[in-house]
Amino acid sequence: MNINEVIRPVKSELELFRTKFKDAMASEVGLLNKVASYILKQKGKQIRPALVLLSAKLVGGVNEGTYRAAALVELLHTATLVHDDVVDTADMRRGLPAVNALWKNKVAVLMGDYLLARGLLLALQNGDTLFLNIVSDAVRRMSEGELLQIEKTRHLDIDEETYFKIISDKTASLISTACELGAASASTDEKVRQSLRDCGEALGLAFQIRDDILDYQGDTKNTGKPIGGDIKEKKITLPLIYSLNKVGEEKRKEIISILKSDKKRALFSNDIINFVVENGGIEYADKVAKDYANKALEAIQDLPDCESKKSIDLLVEFVIKRKV
Repeated sequence: MNINEVIRPVKSELELFRTKFKDAMASEVGLLNKVASYILKQKGKQIRPALVLLSAKLVGGVNEGTYRAAALVELLHTATLVHDDVVDTADMRRGLPAVNALWKNKVAVLMGDYLLARGLLLALQNGDTLFLNIVSDAVRRMSEGELLQIEKTRHLDIDEETYFKIISDKTASLISTACELGAASASTDEKVRQSLRDCGEALGLAFQIRDDILDYQGDTKNTGKPIGGDIKEKKITLPLIYSLNKVGEEKRKEIISILKSDKKRALFSNDIINFVVENGGIEYADKVAKDYANKALEAIQDLPDCESKKSIDLLVEFVIKRKV
């Protein structure tokens, strides 16, 4: 299965969305247009706008409000990626030099701010106050999640509860928002909105846990990121949290000691990977990810059967089985 199967019911709508999204990024400032054009070349799978369209089609149908909602989500997502590359001092994004690598941090930060502002204005100019409320809460959650992760990474005291709070706010919030916005654009039924919001939240959690698993068992060629990358950045994720809770205090201190030292992390990251594998961290995280995938499916099981619902089911399957 590939992502084309997932987006098939909204393929034509997604093509129209891309045109509208390009228009939404336009500016009278030449540099902004140049950077925006470059960002458009980096487009990924565009799962979030696809989820907006699929959710709308599932509960009523795609309309102009749906396209605005999809653009709003993608503008916000793109803004966060540009800002994240600055925060992480990343040089590459989707196989191409990152915006900050080409135009330096000042332009990248301002570009991210511009994209966020364009999204908010798009909602305000069309009276989409509900969209604005939903997205503003997502922005709050994403910021809080990022700052909580920074705080906990400094102290290396992340437990499972904190981990789920971080990934719920950092990752799941925007996927949940995409599903809810799609529903809100096509239906006034609060129960329907809640169902799709819950589906997106669970899907986002499954996605992030799977991503964290791939850091321990993936490879650079297929995933696009080096194995052990989270370890080198001192990120304690679910496979490691579980493994640390399985061993005695002496072994736990040994692993934490490696994580605290830049030199040790560079030398012994493979030791931590082996530690996680040996203590069942991968199997545990995989089970939790599958549990959330099932919750995502359960959240929309009472909604009408149709091609869009089948596509969301396929996306859940894609997320849980993905190797990249």
